[in-house]
Amino acid sequence: MTCIVGLVQDGDIYMGGDSAGANQSFQLDIRADQKVFIRSNIIMGFTTSFRMGQLLRYRLYIPPRKKAQELYDYMVTDFIDAVRNCLEKGGYARKEHGVESGGTFLIGIEGRLFIIYADFQVGESTAPYTACGCGTDIALGAMYVTGDIEPESRIQKALSAAERFSAGVRHPFIILKLEKVD
Repeated sequence: MTCIVGLVQDGDIYMGGDSAGANQSFQLDIRADQKVFIRSNIIMGFTTSFRMGQLLRYRLYIPPRKKAQELYDYMVTDFIDAVRNCLEKGGYARKEHGVESGGTFLIGIEGRLFIIYADFQVGESTAPYTACGCGTDIALGAMYVTGDIEPESRIQKALSAAERFSAGVRHPFIILKLEKVD
C-alpha cells in the first residue's frame, strides 16, 4: 500500500501521500489519518504501517543536532537512535534472528530529503526527489518527466499516476510544504 513522494525545490520541501490503507488480504480502506505530516522543522511521510506512522508523529522524541554535527551524521546516529527507541517502546520494532527492523518513511529536514528503510539505513538520493511505497517506481517515473512544472503539481501527477497503475494507492492526496528556514 501507499505512495509517498518527496521533493526539494529552492530549499522548500514538498511531500505528498495517498490515503489507502490495505492489509495482506487486499482489503482497502480510505483512511482519514494522514500519512504525511509536519512536526516543528521536519516533514515526514510513511508507508509500511499506520502504527509506525502514529508513533513517529506523536511519540518520537526528535533530538537536537549538535552545533558542529553534519546533518547526515545526525540522521544516521542521533535521529535513527531516537526512531529505534520510539518504535521499540511503542511495541512496533521487530527482531528476527537478531536483526532489528522497522518500516520505511521519508524525512525532509533543512532543505534535504532522506529515505529511511526498514533496516534503519538512511538514504539520500542525488535527485531532488524520492518516493516510497508500492507506487514508488511509477511516482519516480512521473517525477522524472515533470521537472518543468510547479512542485505541488508534480507531486499530484506522480500520485495520480501511482493510483492509476497500482492497486494500493488511492486519493485523496495530501500534499504539504515545509518552507525553507533562513
